[in-house]
Amino acid sequence: MTLREVPIGSSVTIKKLNGTGATKRRIMDMGLVKGVEVFVRKVAPLGDPIELTVRGYELSIRKADAELIDVE
Repeated sequence: MTLREVPIGSSVTIKKLNGTGATKRRIMDMGLVKGVEVFVRKVAPLGDPIELTVRGYELSIRKADAELIDVE
């Protein structure tokens, strides 16, 4: 399952980051690394972006980036 598929109000743990190069580095720089717990707060009315709570702060990411993150 990817982060994009997680329902609102659910907590998941990051299992793996897909992607390469600058995209993967940018995701990691936002604090989204293996083993981190993520809470899906809400999704924008048109579905993009997704608002998350990660390590005590709110983060909004695009659906395209959320698809690169495998969760459990």
